[in-house]
Amino acid sequence: MSQPSLVVAERVRRRLRAERTDPALAPDEARRIAQAEVRRYNDLALSRGDAMIDDESALVRDVLASVSGFGVLQPLLDDPTIEEVWLNGPDRVYVARGGVSERIELGLTDAVLRDLVERMLQSTGRRVDISQPFVDASLPDGSRLHVAIADVVRGSWAVNIRKFLPGYRTLEALVELGTMPADVAELLRRAMRDGSSIIVSGATHAGNTTWNL
Repeated sequence: MSQPSLVVAERVRRRLRAERTDPALAPDEARRIAQAEVRRYNDLALSRGDAMIDDESALVRDVLASVSGFGVLQPLLDDPTIEEVWLNGPDRVYVARGGVSERIELGLTDAVLRDLVERMLQSTGRRVDISQPFVDASLPDGSRLHVAIADVVRGSWAVNIRKFLPGYRTLEALVELGTMPADVAELLRRAMRDGSSIIVSGATHAGNTTWNL
């Protein structure tokens, strides 16, 4: 985040705490506070002759993502074309689209990365530290989170987020993609309708946990 974003985000956090406002439960109120703090920042900058925020709407979005979402990672989680996100430290961030990986720049630091991980784990009730250096958890949107801290991996913290895209959650979609033959899809549909027991097996990362039968 830019310096203005960090300053405004901290002011918004203080106001949210002072006014006992949960941005997840009261998004409109959180947006109102963010807009007010962005305007206040610009008013002070104007009076001092400092650089002002050019795109107030964009900064409001950044601040809201920081205080109520998962910061700079939130747009990646919201992007329906991104299948997976992994961070091999703050300066090596990758995403996968259509099975093809690409490296992106987010401007993270070690401290910001740790803060984001802790915020994600807060929503799951899990924790990670030297006594429990690895953790697997599910984020509120169903994405799978895996974290390994710097004490047990080379360099910085390692984070992987595997998203389960809505477009791939039906048997029809799997058949259309060529992932599953139509007769197998019909067999599974009948088994689910009849309440039969179904065993889903496969190697690690084969997609076992994607199934919700």
